[in-house]
Amino acid sequence: MKIRYSVLVALLAVAPSSAVLACATCGCSLSSDAAMGYSASAGWMVSLEYDYLNQNQLRSGTSAVSPAQVAAINNAGGDQEVENDTLNRYVTLGLSYAPSADWNFKLMVPYIARSHSTYGSASNPLNSGDLSGATISGLGDIKFITSYQGLLPTHNLGFQLGVKLPTGDYGGPNAAGTGTVGRSPTAFAYGPAAGSPVDTSLQAGTGSTDLIVGAYYYQPVSQNFDAFVNGQFQAAVMQRLDQAGADFRPGNLATVSFGVRYEANPDIVPQLQMNITHKSADQGALADTADTAGTVAYLSPGITVAVANNTHLYAFVQLPVYSRLAGYQLFPRWAASVGVTHAF
Repeated sequence: MKIRYSVLVALLAVAPSSAVLACATCGCSLSSDAAMGYSASAGWMVSLEYDYLNQNQLRSGTSAVSPAQVAAINNAGGDQEVENDTLNRYVTLGLSYAPSADWNFKLMVPYIARSHSTYGSASNPLNSGDLSGATISGLGDIKFITSYQGLLPTHNLGFQLGVKLPTGDYGGPNAAGTGTVGRSPTAFAYGPAAGSPVDTSLQAGTGSTDLIVGAYYYQPVSQNFDAFVNGQFQAAVMQRLDQAGADFRPGNLATVSFGVRYEANPDIVPQLQMNITHKSADQGALADTADTAGTVAYLSPGITVAVANNTHLYAFVQLPVYSRLAGYQLFPRWAASVGVTHAF
């Protein structure tokens, strides 16, 4: 038996966060499991995907806030960073192998290109001379996930166990703000902060080894519709420290996704997902614990098109429908993913 699931994309890089911040809870929420196909067929699958996420809106709680509102905190004697934007682009190579109907092994290798700009702790009125910026690019943190779906004869219930490895460059200012911690930390290229290290949360990696556990279930619900639900939890279990004991531990990440796809024509398959993500605050001397937690929900329509035997093209857009964010975080108005998969 084979239930063919079309391709959907996950933001497979580390969800950015922290004071020099990309939003802590806006990435990594599309369902990669439903994307790559829950199948009882043995064999190999390779995928290449491109993800675009432009975080250009400041939000706090459930509402948008203006940069001037955030800068007013500093006018009143506070010390709050006024971020401008973070543009994330990810290219991810995926390779999976199923030796039998019961088991699947998947490797995901992301390349990250990210640009970030911030006004720092500037006060009103903001001006372009206050703006600092940096560009980060390189290999991200690789993930390896094993899936087992042998409990039911239909193979449509599965469980997952995986690991995220600290393969990406990481680092940032140390606890005293006088130096850098980690491997090849990026510095700001221009503006008042030029030469200062960019926070760990914006680097290509986190420096942590994370454990991943999950489960999924899928089945046809009518002649033309299939449905699925899945959940995944990721938590750091090992962090790297500097000689002074400064560390960075990314917050725990929990994601629940459910959705349907319409299969009247198996070569052109529209589909819809709801993705809900909750992230706890980052921890450690290198973390911004105040501005990195939250809960978000996205409505994610997409389509998959068969272009050749065992080859599919796909495109998805992710539209935020709810957010409750701690502190002040950059947030996207939308995100997009496109890619190709081939099974053999």
